[in-house]
Amino acid sequence: MPEILPDMSAKQAELGGTATAFVDGETRYSFARVDVEAAALAGGLRNLGLNPGDRLAALCHNRVEFFLILFACQKAGLTLVPLNWRQPVAELLPVLDGLSPAAILFDHANAATGRALARRLKLQALTMDAPDPGETALAELLEAEPLACDGVDAETPWYLLLTSGTTGQPKAVIQTARMAWANAVNVARAVDLTSADRSINYLPLFHTAGINLYTLPVFLFGGTSTLVPRFEPDRILDLILAGGITCFFGVPAIYQAFSLHPRVDEVDWSGLRMGCGGAPLPEPLIRFFAERGGVICNGMGMTETGPTVFLMDPAHAPGKIGSVGKPQAMTQVRLAGVAQGEPGRGEIELRGPNITPGYFGNPEATVAAFTADGWLKTGDVGQRDADGYYRIVDRIKDMYISGGENVYPAEVERVLNEHPEVLEAAVIGMADERWGEVGAAFLLPRPGAAPDLDTLAPWCRERLAAYKVPKRFHLVEDFPRTAAGKIMKTELRKRL
Repeated sequence: MPEILPDMSAKQAELGGTATAFVDGETRYSFARVDVEAAALAGGLRNLGLNPGDRLAALCHNRVEFFLILFACQKAGLTLVPLNWRQPVAELLPVLDGLSPAAILFDHANAATGRALARRLKLQALTMDAPDPGETALAELLEAEPLACDGVDAETPWYLLLTSGTTGQPKAVIQTARMAWANAVNVARAVDLTSADRSINYLPLFHTAGINLYTLPVFLFGGTSTLVPRFEPDRILDLILAGGITCFFGVPAIYQAFSLHPRVDEVDWSGLRMGCGGAPLPEPLIRFFAERGGVICNGMGMTETGPTVFLMDPAHAPGKIGSVGKPQAMTQVRLAGVAQGEPGRGEIELRGPNITPGYFGNPEATVAAFTADGWLKTGDVGQRDADGYYRIVDRIKDMYISGGENVYPAEVERVLNEHPEVLEAAVIGMADERWGEVGAAFLLPRPGAAPDLDTLAPWCRERLAAYKVPKRFHLVEDFPRTAAGKIMKTELRKRL
């Protein structure tokens, strides 16, 4: 991939012109309009004194202005820092203090938090909506002279995504134009993406899925994305039932919400290309949609990988339930300790143009993330079968040792998810005087169900070796989750 890449919005305006890039409410944005407004915003940001390399924080729900600013930052050489609108000021302050942004942009829904951060850190305050005195509205920036862009450096930090982190402060993962294009190629190859595709954007924009699954790839391949402020099952189902949606990506919690919705059987699921990631999709959910003609393709990726690495192909998905497919076009994969191409199990290590150059301002974490020969260490144990398909066994850090035996919680969770009264399960290791560690299972019951906890251990023992059977079972009303839908096991450990 070349060192200098075309300005993304300018190139798509040249190719797509009046075709629709985004639908936001009742408003349609052509590729040409996106580029014109992004160029004006880039000029306006420069006029405010933001220079190449400066960081611009953003705090907003899903709306077209986010993508206009994203492309404006690319033109102006700025680095966008999307913030988690679920976090309070107290949690965001230390994160921003370490990144030293020059300004913060926010929408009306997040104005109180945005203004508090601007005051505390003495940042320029920009708003997508009506400004208070001393603030600058995007409408004002749109009046600026457009900023020309001759090309984009492939490796310059374009935006930073904050990982959830398990200890200490989150790390800021650098995202580049090279990564974006490599991810777009991986997605396009996996789901046959074309300019005729119509997708939905409802995943939060402070997460890689909100930007890259599949909105930015759809934009780069000339398709249309409908923007929805946040996930609301009724609204999404309305869009699907109205027709025109061809593909979308979801996390397991999304498909779980659909499966429980009273209108689930009104949808022709067979006409949609559906992907899933962020966490393993329970087998009962896969079968639920398969019975309705829908094929959900499991995938795997990380913020550090742009994110797409694996995505199952629809032809083999029914016969390889639980597999995340094969590595996509722009990514090399190896399993530590396993001969290349041979079946086996080991830590997944990755290389390719979709891999981050590192963590912003954190060289120690960057060095620790890579092997001596430059492969990204994922921390995931993967298993490759004789056909070259991969399955994610579990996170290395989630594995525990009971009586000298390795236990992978994901294996136990798959069994518990098959229980007729269990909607979702999470298993963690806890200290035990006799065995060193044993399992503790947290269970979300199906609506209207009340699992008898005393019967669960015998039920598991019929399907698992004794050392894998959890010693404690707990019912929960809901799980603490990350933006990607992953269960936050660190929070479950606190409950113990």
